[in-house]
Amino acid sequence: MKKILQVTNPNVYARFVGAPEIHPLVSVIHYDEVSPIRVSLNRYGVYGLFIQRNFPKNLTYGMKIFDAAEGSIIAVEPGQIGGKEDNGEDLYIKGWVLLFSPELIRGTNLEIRIKDYHFFSYFSVETLKMETSEWSRITQLLTQMRHELKENEDSPALRAVTLGYIRLILEYCQRIYLRQISKEDKTSSDILKRFHNLLRDYYLEGRQIDQGVPSVKYCADHLAYSPRYLGDVIHKATGGTAVGYIHSFVIDQGKNLLMNGNNINETAHLLGFDFPHHFTRMFKKMTGITPTEFLGKKSL
Repeated sequence: MKKILQVTNPNVYARFVGAPEIHPLVSVIHYDEVSPIRVSLNRYGVYGLFIQRNFPKNLTYGMKIFDAAEGSIIAVEPGQIGGKEDNGEDLYIKGWVLLFSPELIRGTNLEIRIKDYHFFSYFSVETLKMETSEWSRITQLLTQMRHELKENEDSPALRAVTLGYIRLILEYCQRIYLRQISKEDKTSSDILKRFHNLLRDYYLEGRQIDQGVPSVKYCADHLAYSPRYLGDVIHKATGGTAVGYIHSFVIDQGKNLLMNGNNINETAHLLGFDFPHHFTRMFKKMTGITPTEFLGKKSL
């Protein structure tokens, strides 16, 4: 299995890169001050914004590999896997990372609002590309927030101030995200995003345990379209079928579960399959290898 850093709280990553721990629920790291660093493949239990001038090549984001644009932002949320496995090399990184625990926003308006920030989703593979002015404003906010966290003891007042900074930074990210998606074909893009978010929420809410793997009819009904119309939209947007998109989503979830130590039977159950061999059959169809072979490749 690949070596994965379990970022259960913000300071796990701070300690890994040698940055100071300034708050139990928030970490603001200036890469320029701690570079060179070792890269890591991370499983996040926190929210994070990687705001960088430069990124390592061939980053993992979910099950996808891509190269991030310079001067951009990558957003992560709890349950995701991302980064790059440590290969022993030291890298000089320029920029910042903001990590905050779900506990910080629990019971606040931001806990509700954060679901509307779709740039945290695996669906958004492209990075958020900042303009020069946005880079300056966001880094200024990070500098000020870090100063507040360093200079003041933890208290409800400090947490309120910190949340204010985080909200403002997230709104800058939202503006960048909305600017980027405005260039897309809105009809098919919006439906595809709603389709993807429906699948995401289905698994986040655990509906698969009682209802099984979601069907095209289920998704179409909840999106208020006929299955045929939904299929046409998905084909227009992706070139594939709606059922293929669902199966691809399910197998991506399965890969995450397998990489995090679940065996094949446990993974099949957590995905909503009645029998493990149904999961194995779909996995082989979608990837060309069995789950056992996938685990074998990851252990090399």
